[in-house]
Amino acid sequence: MGLFSSKKEGSFMDVIRCDEQDFLIWKWSPDGQPSRKENAIRYGSSLRVKDGEVAVFVYRQKSGQMQDYIVGPYDETIKTANFPVLTSIVGSAFGGSSPFQAEIYFINLSGIIRRPFFLDGFDLCDFRHPDLQVSATLKGAMTFKIADYKDFIRQYRLIDFDLDDFWGKIKDSMTETIVSAVSQATNQLRIPLVQIQSGLSNISRFVEQMKREEFKNIYKIDIQSVNISNISLDKQSLEYASLWKTTAERDLRINEAETAAGERQMADMQAINAEHYAEALRIQREETQRMQKLASESSHLAAHQINVQGGVAMKAAESLGQMGADMNFGNGGGMNPAGMMTGMMMGGAVGGSMANMMGNMMQNVGQPQPPAPPTGALAEWHVSNSGQQAGPYTMEQLKQLMASGVLTRTSYVWKAGMGGWEQAGNVPEIAMLFETTSPSPGPQTPPPPPGV
Repeated sequence: MGLFSSKKEGSFMDVIRCDEQDFLIWKWSPDGQPSRKENAIRYGSSLRVKDGEVAVFVYRQKSGQMQDYIVGPYDETIKTANFPVLTSIVGSAFGGSSPFQAEIYFINLSGIIRRPFFLDGFDLCDFRHPDLQVSATLKGAMTFKIADYKDFIRQYRLIDFDLDDFWGKIKDSMTETIVSAVSQATNQLRIPLVQIQSGLSNISRFVEQMKREEFKNIYKIDIQSVNISNISLDKQSLEYASLWKTTAERDLRINEAETAAGERQMADMQAINAEHYAEALRIQREETQRMQKLASESSHLAAHQINVQGGVAMKAAESLGQMGADMNFGNGGGMNPAGMMTGMMMGGAVGGSMANMMGNMMQNVGQPQPPAPPTGALAEWHVSNSGQQAGPYTMEQLKQLMASGVLTRTSYVWKAGMGGWEQAGNVPEIAMLFETTSPSPGPQTPPPPPGV
């Protein structure tokens, strides 16, 4: 079936219809042969127009060309009621049944026509090397349909319409426009000419969008799609060899530069990561050492306090003793009784201080110690007995101190927010813990406020 074809079998003008399947415009004739002449149509003949078709009756009259349009589906006899123009054409001398002259065209409104095209011997150039043009061939296909059949008829005047000429005009114009569009596509889409096969889908969409409005305005057809399936370059030409060499060398330099840049970036990232990793290890190591030191000092807090205080006392004794030794009476040397007495006094004081520290440590060791607070417990209470302060403790630790007799109602307690020390029995939240108590010892002297 051709794009434009004529029915090969005729009828005696009893039934006017189109049996073509793949057509854009089809002209009916009584004997099935293409003709530029008008046909004598017998009034009362049957007209059948399928859905998606329109039948156009073209009359050539002295007053000018006139048309009747019958849009399918339609299956009736030809009557003046359905053909307004026939009212003034059909002669009344024959009782309204005389023949009339007209040409009948069937136009496909719903079918989409697909036609392949082949373009040979046109030149393309690379957007990077516009002076190197390479000969090319192109294969593809275009699908389209009539946009507005009335505009189409007004433009092409179907009474003088030649179907083969029309298709030839479309193909000639399409060749020119597609060659131009492909050249623009390779430039605007930045597709290297030696890699043009990889960009066929993008080129097809570019050509379709670029030419759709143009074909609609000029040829009154709607482009449905343009599919360029192959673009072949003349690889035997000197132009292609020169383009390949130039492009290959350029691409090689670009690849080498990109590879070197990538290697430098990777090396920089590795160096940065190594520095960050080393810094993280250093911080982790220092934090671990600090935590170990804190844990060691906490577990040997008493001995650490003695060492620190003893060192201070010894240093003070040495300084004062030296000061006493340096003090003499007169300008002579020898024994200095005052210096000796001062040294003995400082030694006794230091010894007494250290003895008191040891005594306090031993006393604390002998007293019951509260257990470690549970995880998440809030230690906030300080306890004072006979001037000795301890804490902070949690409420659970206070209960254990009560059970061991260390904390009694007359013991003084304090936590942040209180104005001063208060006996435990007078603090409501602690007093309720004393369900059973031993006889309270005598009144105690409250310690000075915390921090004094």
